[in-house]
Amino acid sequence: MDELGVRAAALVARHPGHARLRRVGTSRAGTPLWLLSVGHGSRQALVVAGPHANEPVGGATVLRLAERALADPRLTEGADATWNLLLCVDPDGLRRNEGWLSGPYTLGRYARNFFRPGFLEQPEWLPHGPDHAALPETRTLLALQDELRPFLQCSLHGVDVGGGFVELTHDLPGIAQRIAHTAARLGIPRELGAYDTLYWPDLGPAVYRIPPPRRGDLTAAITEAAVESTWCHPERYGTVTAVVEAPMWGVAAVADGSSPADRDGVLRSVSRTLRHDTRRLHRVLARVRPHLATVPEAAHLLAPVDDYLLVCPRLADAWDPDTDDGSGRSLPPMSTAHLVALRLAGRRLALRTAGLLHQLVTRTGGDPAGVLPELDRLVDEGCADYREGCAARWIPVARQVEYQTRVVLAAFELAGRRPTAGSRSGEPGWGSEPAVPMHRE
Repeated sequence: MDELGVRAAALVARHPGHARLRRVGTSRAGTPLWLLSVGHGSRQALVVAGPHANEPVGGATVLRLAERALADPRLTEGADATWNLLLCVDPDGLRRNEGWLSGPYTLGRYARNFFRPGFLEQPEWLPHGPDHAALPETRTLLALQDELRPFLQCSLHGVDVGGGFVELTHDLPGIAQRIAHTAARLGIPRELGAYDTLYWPDLGPAVYRIPPPRRGDLTAAITEAAVESTWCHPERYGTVTAVVEAPMWGVAAVADGSSPADRDGVLRSVSRTLRHDTRRLHRVLARVRPHLATVPEAAHLLAPVDDYLLVCPRLADAWDPDTDDGSGRSLPPMSTAHLVALRLAGRRLALRTAGLLHQLVTRTGGDPAGVLPELDRLVDEGCADYREGCAARWIPVARQVEYQTRVVLAAFELAGRRPTAGSRSGEPGWGSEPAVPMHRE
């Protein structure tokens, strides 16, 4: 987190007439929230990095975007645009992931050092509406949206295991083709049946329409992600919001749009595995809880554990073709990509919970409940399923960043950038950009 601020300040020092850095807020722990702005145009673009603490790629992406905007006046003066880049909206959460951020990048290291706050502590969500936003990070983001009234907002997210996709509040015709081109150039699988968007409309391959927000109970908000959020708040200004997801470990099968041979059999297996893992985790938590009274940060680690264990049974029922989950909603038509995404999601929930519990136990000093062997088995089983069962492969950071950067630039163009002479489809160099040199990774 500190490195982002240092690098942004150095960039401003090199380009004092074109870039500015200002403190726009303060986190719950007193960490500054920095906004890097490039250009002096009247049309504002807002890019938000770090909305989820375990998704660090956005920090590197906003610095790359700043460099691109400074190097190419077509992105600033030529578009009458200013780029406003929020370096990280949850710096406190990002710090709690430092155990894996320095590498080596293995699934086991990631899982055992994973942190993501509970649902109510995530800055982008507005479960009680914008007028009742409790987090200072959320209030800072809302104030920025009201100040800038951006024509485009991009929220930079990361998929731990899976593929890349985009969620939009408004259709941007042509973006699916841009994503396909970029993904092919960089070797990034496109997620054609993302778990988050299971019931959302498709706007094209790996592009999904964010539904209108609606109030509901906590489990519905967590599992369906249609709760009111900072994604939709600036719609009053005509803002298009693009949520840009870039994967850390890629799984090629999330791009398989073929019809599955045994949809129901796969769904039963995914649901059965999730229920089994949930029961194991409940037993571990019951043994651990009595020993947590003196553990620093226990509340921060327990909040997401309780969230995950709340929603796991509901998801298992929703995905099981033999169970009526009480929602009255049937599963949509599914491709192989959808089934792979659900398998990844079920494992993800169990792995995150096991990793958070692992951290809680190690902080008690000596595993007084005797549960570390079981937690290690849960983590190792999940990681092995990702590696061997799903063929998950690490995507070098340089490619993650370049993918996310190119998708943001495409959204910028399609959301209203003035066309420039000589560019195909209006985007500078689109169709002829070189692949990222692998030696830089």
